[in-house]
Amino acid sequence: MANEQRAAAHAAGGGLDRRDFLRGAMAAAVAGTGAALSSHARAQAQPEDARTPGREFLISGGHVLSMDRNVGDLPEGDVHVRDGAIVAVGRKLSAPGAQVIDARGMIVMPGFVDAHSHLWNAFLRGSVRGDDPLRGYFPTTNRAAPLCTPDDAFHSVRFGLMQELLSGVTCLNNFSHNTRSVAHADAEIRAALDVGARTRFSYGTPGRGERLDLAGVKATLAKWGRADPRLRLGVNLQLPTPAVLKAGGSDETFVGEVRASRELGLPISLHYGDTAHGLVGLMDRSNLLGPDILMIHTQGFTAAERELMVKKQVQFSMSPAIEIPYSTVRNGYIQFAELEALGASLSLSVDASSALATGDFFTVMRALLWAHKQRADVDRKLEPRRIVEIATLGGAKVLGMDDIIGSLSAGKQADIILVRKRDINMAPVIDPYYSLVYSGMPANVDTVMVGGRVLLQGGRHATLDVQEVADLAARAGSTMHERLEGIISNSKENLGDLNRKG
Repeated sequence: MANEQRAAAHAAGGGLDRRDFLRGAMAAAVAGTGAALSSHARAQAQPEDARTPGREFLISGGHVLSMDRNVGDLPEGDVHVRDGAIVAVGRKLSAPGAQVIDARGMIVMPGFVDAHSHLWNAFLRGSVRGDDPLRGYFPTTNRAAPLCTPDDAFHSVRFGLMQELLSGVTCLNNFSHNTRSVAHADAEIRAALDVGARTRFSYGTPGRGERLDLAGVKATLAKWGRADPRLRLGVNLQLPTPAVLKAGGSDETFVGEVRASRELGLPISLHYGDTAHGLVGLMDRSNLLGPDILMIHTQGFTAAERELMVKKQVQFSMSPAIEIPYSTVRNGYIQFAELEALGASLSLSVDASSALATGDFFTVMRALLWAHKQRADVDRKLEPRRIVEIATLGGAKVLGMDDIIGSLSAGKQADIILVRKRDINMAPVIDPYYSLVYSGMPANVDTVMVGGRVLLQGGRHATLDVQEVADLAARAGSTMHERLEGIISNSKENLGDLNRKG
């Protein structure tokens, strides 16, 4: 009944908070799909370190960027962490018995949040050649997708996520648009838990023309819905065809998938692009716009569409490091200025590290700055502090997690990174926001903590051998590359079709 009431409130256009919207639907969904796992099943699904209380830390003497307006910035501050959560943020805190992490000479801040990445194809980085018509991102991933095994997905996700963890990303929305089976979903989820980051696994479809496997989604929800506090679930959906959207029609399958996902309490990630014009109108006519929708790629919207989506509390993610070289010509400029003026909920994302050839989140922040400064038709003022806010608290908000992460606030989860200020490319740091955006690199990230667990310290992972993760992914990528080259040599495939977005 609670879920039905929330759905009715949404249909009536009520001011429903994003977290309330998702919490109510998820509670009903977990009960309805049998996700209340037995204690034995939970023990099997949940890693040991996720079930035991975290240690107590005092991060001492760092330059704290809290991203909490009530706390502010502390040039010499402390963060007290106990059992995975932040106890206090302040100056000269006392925490008898706590392990002290000396943060002098470092920036202490919440981890970055990547609102959208396709980790299943990270291992194809060596095979992708920009937008080359034969070996570019789309032809390469379209060829590789049906060949990708659960083992490939496991190694690729660990590889891609480890790259981002090393650049300070503590939370990521894994937009898995090649979920070929429940086994593939299991492999991607296991890989993320292995690395230790906080993730949303967005269950998708295995290719163009395929529709969401709701049975597979429900099976994944039943197995993993309560398995680990670092894991949340969502979906990503194939859009209606361009012909349907252009004609102003409807797609009952798409509409049904949105409604079914919403009934399961699963947030929805959608790609927008040059073939998606008309999508906003279709969704509005079917009353599908809402705070659980994450619209990815802020390009090509009309002014009326922007205003409507912001009014309906739709979430947005920009992937400027990908959008600048790949899609600006066909999709239009990144509409940051217009959405910012409307007070939209904005975030940043890597998109595809295979195409970008890096999982560096500092590059993503800089790319937003570059994209914005290139526009002469808008007020071009964009402060580095605002970029860092979008990269942390903004990302947490669009994923519905700003109540637990995104800022250094008492009661929130301890997803924290320490960035060295004295490194040759950073020093001297006068304005830490400026230095992070203009000068920061993954090599400057010293420590990464997720839920109070130290995953990286001095660039070394606490439980995984980073080189081994890279070697195993490289081996899988090289094997796949040989298969792809064989396909190119022996087939007469339609290259125009392969270059369509998958």
